[in-house]
Amino acid sequence: MRYIPYVAFNFYCPIILLIISTKSIGQQQLVAPCNDLQIRKIMSEILSRKEIEQFVLSGFVRIDNAFSQETAEAAIDILWNDLPCDRSNPSTWTEPVIRLGMYTQAPFIDSINTPKLYAVFNQLIGKDKWIPCQSVGTFPVRFPSVQQPNDTGKHVDASFPGNDPGNFLEWRVNIKSKGRALLMLILYSDVSENDAPTVIYKGSHIDVAGLLSKEGDEGLSFMELANKLEGLPKREEVYATGKAGTIYLCHPFLVHSAQPHRGSTPKFMAQPPLLLKGELSISDADAGYTPVEQAIRLALE
Repeated sequence: MRYIPYVAFNFYCPIILLIISTKSIGQQQLVAPCNDLQIRKIMSEILSRKEIEQFVLSGFVRIDNAFSQETAEAAIDILWNDLPCDRSNPSTWTEPVIRLGMYTQAPFIDSINTPKLYAVFNQLIGKDKWIPCQSVGTFPVRFPSVQQPNDTGKHVDASFPGNDPGNFLEWRVNIKSKGRALLMLILYSDVSENDAPTVIYKGSHIDVAGLLSKEGDEGLSFMELANKLEGLPKREEVYATGKAGTIYLCHPFLVHSAQPHRGSTPKFMAQPPLLLKGELSISDADAGYTPVEQAIRLALE
Protein backbone atom coordinates (compact mmCIF):
# COMPACT_ATOMS: atom_id res chain seq x y z
CA MET A 1 0.00 0.00 0.00
CA ARG A 2 1.42 3.41 -1.01
CA TYR A 3 0.89 6.65 0.93
CA ILE A 4 0.74 10.02 -0.77
CA PRO A 5 0.86 13.44 0.96
CA TYR A 6 -2.44 15.30 0.93
CA VAL A 7 -3.11 18.85 2.04
CA ALA A 8 -6.40 19.25 3.92
CA PHE A 9 -7.18 22.88 4.57
CA ASN A 10 -8.39 24.32 7.83
CA PHE A 11 -9.55 27.94 7.81
CA TYR A 12 -6.78 28.85 10.23
CA CYS A 13 -3.97 26.58 9.08
CA PRO A 14 -3.26 23.84 6.51
CA ILE A 15 -3.06 20.32 7.86
CA ILE A 16 -0.95 17.69 6.14
CA LEU A 17 -2.76 14.35 6.01
CA LEU A 18 -2.22 11.14 4.08
CA ILE A 19 -3.87 9.65 1.06
CA ILE A 20 -3.79 5.91 0.73
CA SER A 21 -3.42 5.29 -2.97
CA THR A 22 -5.33 2.62 -4.82
CA LYS A 23 -3.83 -0.14 -6.84
CA SER A 24 -3.19 0.63 -10.48
CA ILE A 25 -6.17 -0.47 -12.56
CA GLY A 26 -6.76 0.00 -16.25
CA GLN A 27 -9.38 2.46 -17.36
CA GLN A 28 -12.89 1.21 -17.94
CA GLN A 29 -15.26 1.97 -20.79
CA LEU A 30 -17.38 4.92 -19.71
CA VAL A 31 -20.89 4.67 -21.10
CA ALA A 32 -22.60 2.22 -23.42
CA PRO A 33 -24.56 3.59 -26.38
CA CYS A 34 -28.22 4.44 -25.65
CA ASN A 35 -31.19 2.95 -27.46
CA ASP A 36 -34.40 4.90 -28.11
CA LEU A 37 -36.09 3.63 -24.95
CA GLN A 38 -33.14 4.71 -22.81
CA ILE A 39 -33.11 8.15 -24.45
CA ARG A 40 -36.84 8.67 -23.75
CA LYS A 41 -36.32 7.61 -20.14
CA ILE A 42 -33.40 10.02 -19.76
CA MET A 43 -35.42 12.88 -21.21
CA SER A 44 -38.05 12.34 -18.50
CA GLU A 45 -35.39 12.49 -15.77
CA ILE A 46 -33.37 15.58 -16.68
CA LEU A 47 -33.61 18.73 -14.61
CA SER A 48 -36.81 20.75 -14.61
CA ARG A 49 -36.85 24.52 -15.04
CA LYS A 50 -37.37 24.85 -11.28
CA GLU A 51 -34.34 22.68 -10.53
CA ILE A 52 -32.16 24.68 -12.91
CA GLU A 53 -33.32 27.90 -11.26
CA GLN A 54 -32.44 26.39 -7.87
CA PHE A 55 -28.96 25.57 -9.15
CA VAL A 56 -28.42 29.12 -10.41
CA LEU A 57 -29.64 30.80 -7.20
CA SER A 58 -28.63 28.27 -4.53
CA GLY A 59 -25.50 26.85 -6.15
CA PHE A 60 -26.38 23.18 -6.10
CA VAL A 61 -28.90 20.57 -7.16
CA ARG A 62 -29.43 17.14 -5.62
CA ILE A 63 -29.71 14.10 -7.90
CA ASP A 64 -31.37 11.15 -6.15
CA ASN A 65 -30.78 7.57 -7.31
CA ALA A 66 -27.94 8.63 -9.58
CA PHE A 67 -26.55 5.09 -9.28
CA SER A 68 -27.65 1.85 -7.68
CA GLN A 69 -27.23 0.51 -4.16
CA GLU A 70 -25.34 -2.44 -5.62
CA THR A 71 -22.81 -0.11 -7.27
CA ALA A 72 -22.37 1.78 -4.00
CA GLU A 73 -21.81 -1.42 -2.02
CA ALA A 74 -19.23 -2.69 -4.53
CA ALA A 75 -17.35 0.62 -4.25
CA ILE A 76 -17.39 0.52 -0.44
CA ASP A 77 -15.99 -3.02 -0.45
CA ILE A 78 -12.99 -1.74 -2.43
CA LEU A 79 -12.53 1.25 -0.14
CA TRP A 80 -12.59 -0.88 3.03
CA ASN A 81 -9.87 -3.04 1.54
CA ASP A 82 -7.61 0.03 1.39
CA LEU A 83 -8.35 1.33 4.89
CA PRO A 84 -5.88 0.56 7.72
CA CYS A 85 -8.63 -0.52 10.12
CA ASP A 86 -11.03 -3.43 10.65
CA ARG A 87 -14.49 -3.03 9.14
CA SER A 88 -16.07 -5.23 11.82
CA ASN A 89 -14.21 -3.75 14.79
CA PRO A 90 -15.09 -0.12 15.60
CA SER A 91 -12.35 0.00 18.25
CA THR A 92 -9.86 0.17 15.34
CA TRP A 93 -11.51 3.33 13.96
CA THR A 94 -9.15 5.62 15.82
CA GLU A 95 -8.93 8.56 13.41
CA PRO A 96 -11.78 10.99 12.67
CA VAL A 97 -10.89 11.07 8.96
CA ILE A 98 -8.71 9.02 6.62
CA ARG A 99 -8.29 10.17 3.03
CA LEU A 100 -8.18 7.71 0.18
CA GLY A 101 -7.00 8.65 -3.29
CA MET A 102 -8.36 8.28 -6.81
CA TYR A 103 -10.11 5.11 -7.98
CA THR A 104 -10.64 3.77 -11.50
CA GLN A 105 -12.37 0.43 -10.84
CA ALA A 106 -15.71 -0.23 -12.52
CA PRO A 107 -18.06 0.63 -9.60
CA PHE A 108 -16.59 4.11 -9.35
CA ILE A 109 -16.55 4.80 -13.09
CA ASP A 110 -20.07 3.38 -13.48
CA SER A 111 -21.42 5.58 -10.69
CA ILE A 112 -20.47 8.87 -12.32
CA ASN A 113 -20.68 8.06 -16.04
CA THR A 114 -24.34 7.42 -16.81
CA PRO A 115 -26.59 8.72 -19.60
CA LYS A 116 -28.75 10.44 -16.97
CA LEU A 117 -25.81 12.35 -15.49
CA TYR A 118 -24.45 13.18 -18.92
CA ALA A 119 -27.78 14.77 -19.80
CA VAL A 120 -27.68 16.84 -16.60
CA PHE A 121 -24.08 17.90 -17.24
CA ASN A 122 -25.12 19.10 -20.68
CA GLN A 123 -27.96 21.11 -19.16
CA LEU A 124 -25.80 22.82 -16.55
CA ILE A 125 -22.53 23.30 -18.43
CA GLY A 126 -23.29 22.89 -22.12
CA LYS A 127 -22.71 20.07 -24.54
CA ASP A 128 -19.07 19.29 -25.37
CA LYS A 129 -17.80 21.74 -22.70
CA TRP A 130 -16.90 19.17 -20.01
CA ILE A 131 -14.66 16.11 -19.70
CA PRO A 132 -16.05 12.72 -18.57
CA CYS A 133 -14.60 11.44 -15.29
CA GLN A 134 -12.08 8.63 -15.72
CA SER A 135 -11.32 8.41 -12.00
CA VAL A 136 -13.23 9.19 -8.80
CA GLY A 137 -11.82 10.69 -5.59
CA THR A 138 -10.62 11.85 -3.25
CA PHE A 139 -12.46 10.09 -0.43
CA PRO A 140 -12.34 11.75 3.00
CA VAL A 141 -13.70 8.71 4.88
CA ARG A 142 -15.16 10.04 8.14
CA PHE A 143 -15.46 7.90 11.26
CA PRO A 144 -17.40 8.35 14.51
CA SER A 145 -14.80 9.81 16.85
CA VAL A 146 -14.38 11.87 20.00
CA GLN A 147 -11.49 13.62 18.26
CA GLN A 148 -12.23 16.85 16.45
CA PRO A 149 -11.26 16.62 12.75
CA ASN A 150 -8.82 19.30 11.67
CA ASP A 151 -10.19 19.92 8.18
CA THR A 152 -13.51 21.61 8.91
CA GLY A 153 -12.76 25.12 7.64
CA LYS A 154 -14.91 26.86 5.03
CA HIS A 155 -13.36 26.69 1.58
CA VAL A 156 -13.85 26.72 -2.18
CA ASP A 157 -12.03 24.03 -4.15
CA ALA A 158 -9.22 25.36 -6.34
CA SER A 159 -9.03 24.36 -9.98
CA PHE A 160 -5.68 25.25 -11.61
CA PRO A 161 -2.05 25.39 -10.47
CA GLY A 162 -0.13 28.51 -9.50
CA ASN A 163 3.57 29.08 -10.10
CA ASP A 164 4.46 25.91 -8.20
CA PRO A 165 2.09 23.10 -9.26
CA GLY A 166 3.30 20.97 -6.37
CA ASN A 167 2.17 23.52 -3.78
CA PHE A 168 -1.52 22.80 -3.31
CA LEU A 169 -1.90 25.82 -1.06
CA GLU A 170 -1.20 27.95 -4.12
CA TRP A 171 -3.65 26.35 -6.53
CA ARG A 172 -6.02 28.99 -7.81
CA VAL A 173 -9.60 29.89 -8.73
CA ASN A 174 -10.57 32.59 -11.24
CA ILE A 175 -13.81 34.20 -12.35
CA LYS A 176 -14.02 31.98 -15.45
CA SER A 177 -13.52 28.84 -13.33
CA LYS A 178 -10.58 27.71 -15.40
CA GLY A 179 -10.45 23.91 -15.47
CA ARG A 180 -13.46 23.15 -13.25
CA ALA A 181 -17.08 22.84 -14.31
CA LEU A 182 -18.63 21.46 -11.10
CA LEU A 183 -17.87 20.19 -7.63
CA MET A 184 -19.56 16.83 -7.10
CA LEU A 185 -20.41 15.32 -3.71
CA ILE A 186 -21.01 11.62 -4.37
CA LEU A 187 -22.56 9.59 -1.55
CA TYR A 188 -21.55 5.92 -1.50
CA SER A 189 -23.05 5.37 1.96
CA ASP A 190 -26.27 6.59 3.54
CA VAL A 191 -25.61 9.97 5.16
CA SER A 192 -27.89 11.39 7.85
CA GLU A 193 -27.47 14.65 9.76
CA ASN A 194 -25.39 12.73 12.34
CA ASP A 195 -23.01 11.21 9.77
CA ALA A 196 -20.80 14.25 9.09
CA PRO A 197 -22.66 15.54 6.03
CA THR A 198 -20.84 18.23 4.09
CA VAL A 199 -22.13 21.70 5.01
CA ILE A 200 -23.19 23.67 1.92
CA TYR A 201 -23.55 27.44 2.24
CA LYS A 202 -26.56 28.14 0.07
CA GLY A 203 -26.04 30.97 -2.41
CA SER A 204 -22.42 31.55 -1.39
CA HIS A 205 -21.21 30.93 -4.95
CA ILE A 206 -22.62 34.33 -5.92
CA ASP A 207 -20.64 36.03 -3.13
CA VAL A 208 -17.47 34.25 -4.24
CA ALA A 209 -18.06 35.31 -7.85
CA GLY A 210 -18.18 38.89 -6.60
CA LEU A 211 -14.78 38.47 -4.95
CA LEU A 212 -13.24 36.82 -8.00
CA SER A 213 -14.63 39.42 -10.40
CA LYS A 214 -12.03 41.88 -9.05
CA GLU A 215 -9.06 39.52 -9.53
CA GLY A 216 -8.87 39.01 -13.30
CA ASP A 217 -7.60 35.88 -15.00
CA GLU A 218 -5.04 35.22 -12.26
CA GLY A 219 -7.76 34.88 -9.65
CA LEU A 220 -6.96 33.99 -6.04
CA SER A 221 -5.05 31.14 -4.47
CA PHE A 222 -6.86 28.64 -2.29
CA MET A 223 -5.64 30.30 0.91
CA GLU A 224 -6.14 33.86 -0.35
CA LEU A 225 -9.77 33.04 -1.06
CA ALA A 226 -10.25 31.05 2.18
CA ASN A 227 -9.04 34.03 4.20
CA LYS A 228 -11.79 36.18 2.68
CA LEU A 229 -14.73 33.82 3.25
CA GLU A 230 -15.55 34.83 6.83
CA GLY A 231 -16.13 38.38 5.58
CA LEU A 232 -18.92 37.29 3.22
CA PRO A 233 -22.62 37.56 4.12
CA LYS A 234 -23.96 34.81 6.40
CA ARG A 235 -25.68 32.13 4.32
CA GLU A 236 -28.15 29.38 5.13
CA GLU A 237 -26.47 26.07 5.92
CA VAL A 238 -27.68 22.98 4.05
CA TYR A 239 -26.49 19.48 4.94
CA ALA A 240 -25.60 17.17 2.04
CA THR A 241 -27.55 14.16 3.32
CA GLY A 242 -29.10 11.33 1.36
CA LYS A 243 -29.16 7.66 0.55
CA ALA A 244 -26.22 5.93 -1.10
CA GLY A 245 -26.43 6.80 -4.81
CA THR A 246 -27.22 10.49 -4.18
CA ILE A 247 -25.05 13.10 -5.91
CA TYR A 248 -24.95 16.82 -5.17
CA LEU A 249 -23.87 18.79 -8.23
CA CYS A 250 -22.43 22.07 -6.98
CA HIS A 251 -21.36 25.28 -8.63
CA PRO A 252 -17.54 25.43 -8.66
CA PHE A 253 -17.59 28.57 -6.47
CA LEU A 254 -19.84 27.11 -3.75
CA VAL A 255 -18.48 27.48 -0.21
CA HIS A 256 -18.62 24.27 1.81
CA SER A 257 -17.06 22.64 4.85
CA ALA A 258 -16.72 19.34 6.68
CA GLN A 259 -17.95 18.63 10.19
CA PRO A 260 -17.48 16.02 12.95
CA HIS A 261 -19.11 12.59 12.73
CA ARG A 262 -21.69 12.11 15.48
CA GLY A 263 -23.23 8.89 14.18
CA SER A 264 -22.20 5.24 14.31
CA THR A 265 -21.36 4.21 10.74
CA PRO A 266 -18.42 5.51 8.66
CA LYS A 267 -19.29 7.96 5.90
CA PHE A 268 -18.05 7.26 2.38
CA MET A 269 -18.23 10.22 0.01
CA ALA A 270 -16.15 11.25 -2.99
CA GLN A 271 -15.65 14.89 -3.95
CA PRO A 272 -14.21 14.95 -7.48
CA PRO A 273 -14.40 17.86 -9.88
CA LEU A 274 -16.13 17.64 -13.21
CA LEU A 275 -13.41 19.06 -15.41
CA LEU A 276 -14.02 21.88 -17.85
CA LYS A 277 -12.46 21.80 -21.29
CA GLY A 278 -11.61 25.49 -21.20
CA GLU A 279 -13.12 28.43 -19.35
CA LEU A 280 -16.65 29.63 -18.82
CA SER A 281 -18.09 32.47 -20.92
CA ILE A 282 -19.30 35.25 -18.65
CA SER A 283 -19.61 38.12 -21.13
CA ASP A 284 -20.53 38.70 -24.78
CA ALA A 285 -21.84 35.18 -25.33
CA ASP A 286 -23.75 35.22 -28.60
CA ALA A 287 -25.43 31.89 -27.87
CA GLY A 288 -26.53 32.85 -24.35
CA TYR A 289 -25.25 31.57 -21.02
CA THR A 290 -25.41 28.17 -19.38
CA PRO A 291 -26.74 27.86 -15.79
CA VAL A 292 -23.19 27.72 -14.39
CA GLU A 293 -22.39 30.95 -16.24
CA GLN A 294 -25.72 32.59 -15.36
CA ALA A 295 -24.96 32.15 -11.66
CA ILE A 296 -21.66 34.02 -12.03
CA ARG A 297 -23.32 36.81 -13.97
CA LEU A 298 -25.67 37.44 -11.04
CA ALA A 299 -22.65 38.86 -9.21
CA LEU A 300 -21.56 40.94 -12.20
CA GLU A 301 -24.82 42.68 -13.10
